[in-house]
Amino acid sequence: MKILAIIQARCNSSRFPNKIMKKFGKSESIIFQYKRIKKSKKISKIIVATSNNNKDDKLVKLLKKNKIDYFRGSEKNVLSRFYECAKKEKPDAVVRFTADCPLIDYKIIDRVIELFKSKKCEYASNITPPTFPDGMDVEVFKMKTLIKTFKSAKTKYEKEHVTTYIQRNKKIKKENLYNNEDLSKIRLTLDTAQDYYKIKSLLKKIGNKNLFTLSQIIDIVKNKNFFSFDQSNSGYKLWQSANKAIAGGNLLISKNPNFYMPGGWPTYYKKARDCYIWDLNNKKYIDFSTMSVGTNLLGYSNRFVNKKVINAINQSNMSSLNAPEEVYLAEKLKKMHNWDDAKLRFAKSGGEANAIAIRLARAFTGTDKVAICGYHGWYDWYLATNLKSKKNLDQLLIENLSIGGVPRNLKNTIFPFKYNDFKNFKKIVKKNKIRIVKMEVIRNEMPRNNFLKKIQSYCEKKNIVLIFDECTSGFRETFGGICKKFNLLPDILILGKALGNGYPITAIMGKSKIMNSINKTFISSTFWTDRVGFVAALASLDEMNKKKSWLYVKNYGLKVKKLWKNIAKKNNIKIKVTGLPALLNLNFLSKNHELYKSYMTETLLKNNIIGSTIFYSSMAHNISHLKYYNKILNKIFSKIKDYEEGDLKAISLKYPMSVKTFQRLN
Repeated sequence: MKILAIIQARCNSSRFPNKIMKKFGKSESIIFQYKRIKKSKKISKIIVATSNNNKDDKLVKLLKKNKIDYFRGSEKNVLSRFYECAKKEKPDAVVRFTADCPLIDYKIIDRVIELFKSKKCEYASNITPPTFPDGMDVEVFKMKTLIKTFKSAKTKYEKEHVTTYIQRNKKIKKENLYNNEDLSKIRLTLDTAQDYYKIKSLLKKIGNKNLFTLSQIIDIVKNKNFFSFDQSNSGYKLWQSANKAIAGGNLLISKNPNFYMPGGWPTYYKKARDCYIWDLNNKKYIDFSTMSVGTNLLGYSNRFVNKKVINAINQSNMSSLNAPEEVYLAEKLKKMHNWDDAKLRFAKSGGEANAIAIRLARAFTGTDKVAICGYHGWYDWYLATNLKSKKNLDQLLIENLSIGGVPRNLKNTIFPFKYNDFKNFKKIVKKNKIRIVKMEVIRNEMPRNNFLKKIQSYCEKKNIVLIFDECTSGFRETFGGICKKFNLLPDILILGKALGNGYPITAIMGKSKIMNSINKTFISSTFWTDRVGFVAALASLDEMNKKKSWLYVKNYGLKVKKLWKNIAKKNNIKIKVTGLPALLNLNFLSKNHELYKSYMTETLLKNNIIGSTIFYSSMAHNISHLKYYNKILNKIFSKIKDYEEGDLKAISLKYPMSVKTFQRLN
């Protein structure tokens, strides 16, 4: 019997692009899988069936290099691609594999084929129902059955999934191979970056060999718990459910657990107060991370702010009339910045505020082009930066950022310039005749050579609208925008995050002549009128002013910065610390940065500290917290020192390394 094996493969995977090109040892995943299938004694020939999409050209190049047969067909109609591929070879039967099963066991393949032959059925598999681990999937069917399926399948779903029609058709004789033990809950598939790191860990234990069996895998999995993370971690279990119910897993990419510790991060909280967080298992942590990405400068659940908010809610947070606190907050912010001519608009999020500012500036200038420097949210206008070059936002936002859905006609409307490079700024503005400039006052580096003053002077001279985005930097070193520290006043100033101490509120404040452009466009939203944000902001500002919070968070950040540098020097580890004192970033100047970051995160968590290489200080952090943090950090850096000096056993991770690129590990 001539039996053809077809591996379905493509590079354009939505959840983990290019996963088949990821390497296990010296072999790409698709090559690794091919070698394992080739070990089968029942298969006559193997072909990789990929699509005509030019994104799969690199796969074809790889297959040619390795002298592996391939076929190219429809990207969307996978059934058609599969059928056309098989038709050319005229086999008696076809074995179907998907490229997300790199660990497939040839012994299982041969057992399914033998079942298919002995029972003389039309279709045999080990997935209806599954008792083998996910990633050991094998399907065998007659060529005649494939022909019938190709002619009979009608729905889009049946054409996207090769064997759906067969499985649903009760008239087709089927058989299923059962394992002696139900191992279907074990995940050995390659669908996400998290899967990739777990498989790499497994292969390291096996010895990076290719020809191993499922029984060898199971021995390691059961003994070392590689693929079944601690099920007592309620946060991990809920994250698994979240990926089935919520697009992308969660609502803020900065809170995706896989950017910290895949499989081990607590992920969800039950309550938070001051700088403490309790997870779903009631475990208490000190937050030495970002204090909810910089929103809770006064600490979590601040009693004074909460009291004001609760009183306001009891009087109703919404009505058919406007909340008076909207006016009170606008007047307070104007006075804080000594800006009599200013007018304000309010929103809930930083992304909204940035979009409003851009809309008003464009309405005022009558132009579309914007020069930017820094991070400004998720809206189309900003992500259009990557339309010209997919790497434009690598340093500003995140590496390999996907921008599907962003209109292509926005290309050449957004132009990034380098911070502290005034020549680069002038070149971009002149070349593109730009009349709107939008920038963060400070992100990771301090201004040099009077950079900010030069920007403002140039914009004034050239009649360019200058927008300062201080959603993050505001209230960290001054009572208001950090632009006050440099005696600068832009045309539009955006404040957010710490403004409401965790309650959603952002402010867009600008010159009246520009803000009056609201009459030339439409900007409006029902929930912007919710009084909670205004009340929270007024209460937060009172607390900040009373306690001079900007001085405290700066000084505390300086202490952490000094601690980092002293411990690094003591252990002869090279690091670089960037950002405002209250918004610190630590970088290990080593090729092992990601490993050390992951080890730091994992060890801190073991010691009841939520933390990584980013630290945002708050009024709730005190000296006792710092002493404990110092104690744990000394142990961490000591191990890093040993690793740097060649003791590779000094660092061992229980969980996969954190992910730094745009890969949502759902």
